Amino acid sequence: MSIVREAVINDCPMILELINELAVYEKEPDAVRNTVKDLEEHLFGPNPQAFAHVAQDDQGSVVGIAIWYLTYSTGEGRHGIHLEDLYVRSSQRGLGTGTALLRQLAEICVQRGYKRLEWDVLDWNEPAIKFYDSIGAGSQNGWITRRLDGAALEELGSQGA
Repeated sequence: MSIVREAVINDCPMILELINELAVYEKEPDAVRNTVKDLEEHLFGPNPQAFAHVAQDDQGSVVGIAIWYLTYSTGEGRHGIHLEDLYVRSSQRGLGTGTALLRQLAEICVQRGYKRLEWDVLDWNEPAIKFYDSIGAGSQNGWITRRLDGAALEELGSQGA
């Protein structure tokens, strides 16, 4: 069983390694532009807006990550957690590591009065979908994730300038 804890700044190189492994798994090996310095700044700088938990194996090696940030529900009038990335090394899958990471985030939600823990999953990622179904995480029928980035973001963001 893995030990889950809040990440510390010295975990950043291993967190980045796992982010890169996740990108390969998601069939986007060239998508990661993140750096150790970026992680240090965004997770541990003076005003972090993103947070991380790590899972360690019995030898103390980081084998899983959960990167997350706060959301806000106008309907509930409460915060929630959006899980940006959950990744567990293939050698640790099926051993409870992913469940332990999600349990830690669920505990944070319960302790702080947050009403939601949510995330996205690629529609082709059947092992992850089955895992999420097994812990009772339902899909949001009727909702489609949309994203504005790249040239379209630049164009919209500069129209008022």
